[in-house]
Amino acid sequence: MRVTVSRKAHFNAAHRLYRKDWSDEQNDRVFGKCNNPNFHGHNYELIVSVTGKINPETGYVMDIKDLADIIYQEVESRFDHKNLNLDVVEFQELNPTAENIVVVIWNLIRNRIAAENDLEVVLYETPRNFVTYSGK
Repeated sequence: MRVTVSRKAHFNAAHRLYRKDWSDEQNDRVFGKCNNPNFHGHNYELIVSVTGKINPETGYVMDIKDLADIIYQEVESRFDHKNLNLDVVEFQELNPTAENIVVVIWNLIRNRIAAENDLEVVLYETPRNFVTYSGK
């Protein structure tokens, strides 16, 4: 019997979508308003889900408090009220698109979750735009 437990989290961050190796015109054409040289921000919503077997001793797949602590340490404390391009080392050379952000978050959390459990991360950049990554 495998069960999924999930935890929601939130962080605010600024970013700019652009490639250093492209011209300003090409960056504007591909990324539009998201290429603003003065950056722009989002109120990101995050759902982290862990799927695994229920431990017969605790009744947990994983202690949700532990999951909350992992999300805080690996994501919220690193990303909240930061400029992703300037302040977060993982995006120094990686364009901080929602797709790249969700993969970075998944990688930061993955090594803190028991290997036998599956991990899925859903990142909402806006209430209507979101990305999902499960390591595949």
